Amino acid sequence: MTLSKLRIVITVAILGALFSSAPAKEPDQGQIALSVARLLEQGHYTQTKLGDATSARVLERYLQDLDYSKLFFLESDVAEFRQKYATQLDDEILLGNLKAVYEIYDLYKKRVADRIAWIKKEVPGEFNFASDESIIVDRKELPRPATMAEADTLWRQRLLNELITEKLNKDAIRKPVEAITKRYDQVLRNVNERERVDQTELFLNSLATTYDPHTEYFGKSQQDSFEITMKLSLVGIGAVLKSEEGYARIAELIVGGPAERDGRLKVGDRISGVAQGKDPFVETVDMKLDKVVDKIRGKKGTTVRLQIIPTNDTAGQRKVIDIVRDEVQLKEKAAKAELIERPAADGKVERLGLITLPSFYADMKEKSKTSRSTTRDVLALLTRLQKENIDGLIIDLRRDGGGSLEEAVNLTGLFITEGPVVQYQTVNGGKFVLEDKNPGVAYKGPLIVLTNKFSASASEIFAAALQDYGRAIVVGDSTTFGKGTVQTMIGLDDFMPLLSQGDGAGALKLTIQKFYRVSGGSTQLRGVASDIQLPSLYDSPKVGEVALENPLPYDEIAPCRLDLVNNQRILHIPELRRLSGDRVVTDPEFKYTSEDINRVREQIEKNTLPLNEQARRDMIAEDEVRKKTRTEARAKATQSTDKVFALALDDVDKETLTLAANVKKPAKPKDPEAEDAEEEDPEVDAIRYETLNILSDLIRISKTPRTASASPVK
Repeated sequence: MTLSKLRIVITVAILGALFSSAPAKEPDQGQIALSVARLLEQGHYTQTKLGDATSARVLERYLQDLDYSKLFFLESDVAEFRQKYATQLDDEILLGNLKAVYEIYDLYKKRVADRIAWIKKEVPGEFNFASDESIIVDRKELPRPATMAEADTLWRQRLLNELITEKLNKDAIRKPVEAITKRYDQVLRNVNERERVDQTELFLNSLATTYDPHTEYFGKSQQDSFEITMKLSLVGIGAVLKSEEGYARIAELIVGGPAERDGRLKVGDRISGVAQGKDPFVETVDMKLDKVVDKIRGKKGTTVRLQIIPTNDTAGQRKVIDIVRDEVQLKEKAAKAELIERPAADGKVERLGLITLPSFYADMKEKSKTSRSTTRDVLALLTRLQKENIDGLIIDLRRDGGGSLEEAVNLTGLFITEGPVVQYQTVNGGKFVLEDKNPGVAYKGPLIVLTNKFSASASEIFAAALQDYGRAIVVGDSTTFGKGTVQTMIGLDDFMPLLSQGDGAGALKLTIQKFYRVSGGSTQLRGVASDIQLPSLYDSPKVGEVALENPLPYDEIAPCRLDLVNNQRILHIPELRRLSGDRVVTDPEFKYTSEDINRVREQIEKNTLPLNEQARRDMIAEDEVRKKTRTEARAKATQSTDKVFALALDDVDKETLTLAANVKKPAKPKDPEAEDAEEEDPEVDAIRYETLNILSDLIRISKTPRTASASPVK
């Protein structure tokens, strides 16, 4: 069914409910739910009807999304909801009735409020820090507490665990009881802040993900954020906000943005009011964060005034900062490159290029020669690297979660002659092929694609195509993520013309296709297997599509005819695998990785932590000894002689490149109140270094007389 036909069906389905209704400023939440349900039934790849079986699964997913750790709802609460709604929820949704959704949320809100009131009475009390008990880390597979007394026991264990954690936190800025009380105050605030529209959004996302893990409902704010992520730009002041104690707090200033250039706004400042131009201030204390963000964003060239409580102010005095909105480029999330010089076996200097690609981004609304594009950016970096006479190239796709399907096809086209890149199958079983139609090749030299378990979707299309053509060697984890589905964004305002004035109904990211390699196999669940596998902490069955709920199955279709004569290279994979294996078994960094893999696997299987302060101190001491031993060993190890030059998109036309060690990294002030710092990168990127070694091997072997006259394998 085409999207236009789907619009007609859904419009007819909801017309009766709309006919007598006057247009409202905000779309009716029940009608949004009805539209989402009909889109899922008729537009999703599986064509699954919203019947009793689906209804029961949606209910369980909603309860899980509300109470993941199974600590707030009692088993009796859930049993009552199952009895009332397990086979009725579908009927209610298709009538546009969200009474059940709000009833469940209201009880959840009460359970949270009651529990946090209990916590605030309990946490200052006496706890046994020499306990012989343990706490279960992940309760997802366990039953909910049957009684309130059983719930109290579980929560006392949780509080003891949190108190021990806070006592052992060397960087703590609050006493343990104060820190925990503050944390749960924020939890309660977050729960109470959710209005009916937010509760609807949460439920509709539960409904959508019941169909598959990549079908999602986006509220208006989430829809805007998704578009910003895809085009790597926004119009605003260039500040990242977080919600804390009722205030929107500055967590980060984006380098080059209006706020960072202005210099008056600081990380840690709290926003108490926002005004448009010369209009009066609107107080934002206790306002939902996404609404504060909406008020700060606006048209380019307009002024927003912020009422600020400075981070270093203890008297609560306000000051006003006026900032002119401008386009903010998210340069840190764009493609970047490096030029690596290292001594070659023949005594000459070898020059290797490395392009890091965080995502497959593109401006989905404006497609012009100046709009953001992964392919355009990579081509600019690649052109400069070739001017530097690189001998080989690595495309680093680790942690690249994908993005634009079109960009995956176009980027592949930089490395192959014209031909098929990916196949896809539609809802109705139609099979289609997306091709690179440009016979030109931007780079013909030795090529490695570096992946890991977080390389997904468009990354997998790119890696799989180059592997199937025999054009590149795939190096990294055993496989990539395993996402072999295609989504489209459908704005719901198009389906509710009589309910909306402007926009506000959000969007549905809907799985409408499955894609397949040109060799015929799907990447769904299986991902792209590496030609040369390297030890990695992330290479776990707990990571990837197989670890998600409701994934679509693996299958295959017929392969495409490929032009291997003009693309396939002799890649020497068995020999390269042997040479790499010899290095890996003696490399201390990979030995550390293997030790960490075994330790993490043991912790996951054990799934408990001791509720004993001294036992936890011993665990920390053991970690510190291990870290110190490794640091000392690294300091004594022979240092790499590689010279690394940084190459950002702003540098492609510069006469000379700058050594990476001399590049001033953007200042990123640390939020003194931050409790959710991003995971630090490993001290030594052994996988990157070994991939460079593999590329050096490939270059050397390819130049030897025994392969110089050989023809590609057909």
